Amino acid sequence: MSDNIKKMIGQVFNDIADGLETGSFGKKVRVGLTSFGSEHGTENLVKAAELAQSRDSSIEVVLIGPKAETKLTQYEVSDEDQGYKKMEELLDAGEIDACVTMHYNFPIGVSTVGRAITPGYGKEMLIATTTGTSSAHRVEAMVLNGIYGLIVAKALGNQDPSLGILNVDGARQVERAFKQLNENGFNIKFAESHRADGGDVMRGNDLLQASCDVVVNDSLTGNILMKMFSSFTTGGSYEAAGFGYGPGIGEDFDRTILIVSRASGVPVVANALTYAASLVKGNLHKVAKSTFEAANAAGLKDVLASLNKANEKKDDGPKEAVAAPPKEVVEEAIAGIDILELEDSVQALWKEGIYAESGMGCTGPVIMVSTKNLDKAKEVLAKAGYITSDANC
Repeated sequence: MSDNIKKMIGQVFNDIADGLETGSFGKKVRVGLTSFGSEHGTENLVKAAELAQSRDSSIEVVLIGPKAETKLTQYEVSDEDQGYKKMEELLDAGEIDACVTMHYNFPIGVSTVGRAITPGYGKEMLIATTTGTSSAHRVEAMVLNGIYGLIVAKALGNQDPSLGILNVDGARQVERAFKQLNENGFNIKFAESHRADGGDVMRGNDLLQASCDVVVNDSLTGNILMKMFSSFTTGGSYEAAGFGYGPGIGEDFDRTILIVSRASGVPVVANALTYAASLVKGNLHKVAKSTFEAANAAGLKDVLASLNKANEKKDDGPKEAVAAPPKEVVEEAIAGIDILELEDSVQALWKEGIYAESGMGCTGPVIMVSTKNLDKAKEVLAKAGYITSDANC
C-alpha cells in the first residue's frame, strides 16, 4: 500500500473522529495564521486562533510560527521570512485554503478589502481597499478597488451589494467610470447617501451608518478608516472591532491571503480567520474570475485607458490661457465636479463664453453660474466629461 493511500485513509478516519466529536462532517476549511509580529505578543495570536477554532467546528486553524502551548496544529518556523515562505508553500500545495498574516508584500495590482463594523447601527461595511496598490494611477486604482469590493461582497453571500464612493480626490471621475461600466452591461447597484441631497458619493456620516455595502476609496484612506473603526473605543493601540484589513484581490492573484495589523487584538484576528473561511466557502476565486470576465466584457480596460489618457492630457504642460467672459451674478451651483478637474471645468465654460466661478459646497466642489446659463453650462460640462448627465445641485 502506497504512502499516499495510507495518508488518505488516515485522513478519512481523522475526519470521522472529528465529526463524531463535533457533530460536523465533511472536509474542514484549513486556515493558517502566522504568529510573528504582533505588538501584543504571540500569545495574542494564539488566543485568537483558539477562539476562532472554538466557535466554528467547520474550520481548522493552524499556526505558522514559533512553538506555542496549544492543541492547534503548528508549523514551527524560526522567523517572519520563514513564516511567509511556509505560508506560501502550504497555500500552493493545498495544505491550507487561506491564511491570515501581517505585512505581506502583495504585487502591484493587488489590494485588500477590509471588513468593518460601523458604529451607527452596528452594520458591517466593506472598505475597498485598505492595503496594497491596485494601480499606480489613483483614479484607475479606485475603480479597480470598487470591483475588488464587489467580488468580496458576492463571495460573502451578498449577490446585489450596493456601491458607494467616498468623497475624496478623484471620486467624481471614479463615479463616471462606474456609470459607464453600468451602461455597458456590468450591473452595479449604486448606494444612496443618507444625507438629504442623496447621491452615490459618500460623506463621513454615511461611513458611520454604513449607507453602502462597499465603499470605494484609495488604499491609504481605507487603511486609516480601518484603524479608526477597529480601535476608536480603545484609544488606538488595540484593534478590538471588525474583521481586519481583508483579502488581497487582483485579476490574476490566486492565493487567499488576508491581512491583520500588528495592533490587531484577539477579537479582530479571530474574526479575520472566520472571514478567511467564509471566503473559501464562498468560492472567492471563482467569483473573482466571473466578475472580471463581466467587467472586461463591459469594456473595463477601455474605461481605465480613457481615465489614464485624460489625466495624461492634463499633465502635458501649461494650457492655453482663456480669458474670463464679462463677470455676472452667479446664483446656481453645479455639483459632481471632481476636485482634480475643478479649474479645468471653469476654463471649459469660459472658452464657450459662459462666465463661471469655482466654489466648495458641503458635498464637495461646485461650479457657480448664472441661472440663464445653467442648462447650457451643464451641457458643456457633460460633453467634456466633467460631469455625468444626471448631475444635480
